[in-house]
Amino acid sequence: MPEVLQAPLVVEFPFTRSLGPVQSAFLTGLREGVVLGVRTGDGRTLVPPVEYDPVTAEEISDLVEVAHTGTVTTWAWNHEPRRGQPLDTPFAWVLVRLDGADTALLHALDAPGPDAVRTGMRVRIRWAVERTGAITDIACFEPYDAEPGPPAGRQPGRHTGEFQNPLTGIVAPARLDYTYSPGRAQSAYIDALATQRTVGERCPSCRKVYVPPRGACPTCGVATSEQVEVGPRGTVTTFCIVNIKAKNLDIEVPYVYAHIALDGAGLALHARIGGIPYEEVRMGLRVEPVWTQGARYPDHYRPTGEPDADYDAYKELL
Repeated sequence: MPEVLQAPLVVEFPFTRSLGPVQSAFLTGLREGVVLGVRTGDGRTLVPPVEYDPVTAEEISDLVEVAHTGTVTTWAWNHEPRRGQPLDTPFAWVLVRLDGADTALLHALDAPGPDAVRTGMRVRIRWAVERTGAITDIACFEPYDAEPGPPAGRQPGRHTGEFQNPLTGIVAPARLDYTYSPGRAQSAYIDALATQRTVGERCPSCRKVYVPPRGACPTCGVATSEQVEVGPRGTVTTFCIVNIKAKNLDIEVPYVYAHIALDGAGLALHARIGGIPYEEVRMGLRVEPVWTQGARYPDHYRPTGEPDADYDAYKELL
């Protein structure tokens, strides 16, 4: 039985966002220990705040301060916290409707176990020791025995949203860790790349050759098993010029990424084009792979010097 391939993969990038007046006030308020919501046209107070009324789609900016205490509306126990989550010990994910708000805020509740959590329980904010203007300024929620009352039970009060040194933008890191198992068809594709070959699988119904193979034809819905070697040369069907340098990518901009239909393939691959000025890359350009020593995939594709392919030869692969 062939070896089952698997590998840990990480998708990670910094998400940069400019803040409008509503989100700026909300996050700056958290930094200052103040929780703000917005009041909609029908009089509801939304926490966390949104910039547009979910009913009328009108822009809203009527800021309202709410209490640091609230009520759990629903919850789920997290018995195995992961990296980057609010607490490193088991905790409850909770939706908390803060006193003065009409909607609930998702966060963590520090509790000794699931038996200590219930819908309707009273909780309060535990603030982070150091606050920077992020949702993590709320370290978590904790049980709170007192009933609503001043200031928790007061009517929501208007707030100007004005603070010293307001935030204007944030950088939120996004990361996904997972283990990828390619399966039978793609394992064969990966093994072939190790010998500088590209293989796909042919659909027994429509006869299209899928590269990389998927184990089934997405058009016909039938399993595929006939292995077909394609390329190594191919044709650029479409392309884009990249002008923004990616983090940790040692390629000078501008450069070109293209869809390349390898000879014999019924689906185009995504790859970088090199060995030619970016402004000379074009649809129909004939290319071939460039392999580096020890690599398991082509470093890039370069022009072969052949005449450009006729449009009719690849128009169905656009």
